[in-house]
Amino acid sequence: MKEVRVCEAMKSPVGTLSDGTVLHQQDGGTKSRQVPIWEKSNLTLEEAAAYSGIGINKLREMSDSKDCTFVLWNGTKRLLKRRRLDEHLDQLFSI
Repeated sequence: MKEVRVCEAMKSPVGTLSDGTVLHQQDGGTKSRQVPIWEKSNLTLEEAAAYSGIGINKLREMSDSKDCTFVLWNGTKRLLKRRRLDEHLDQLFSI
């Protein structure tokens, strides 16, 4: 197992790699990590609007359908599957 030296600012562990290396956040675990939108698999309505250029209300309307293939419900939270949204939009002429 590797010995990992951690400065005082890196207090709380985030996880462990398969080789036993302990991962720490540089800010002590107080800030969330920022992941670019194009790397996320699921987007909120706000993120999907920024990503696609389509308004939040139009995205909400499009994803309200029961047969919508690009919506993922986490309880009452609506997430849009980015790749499936892209595929859906590629097939459309207008919205």
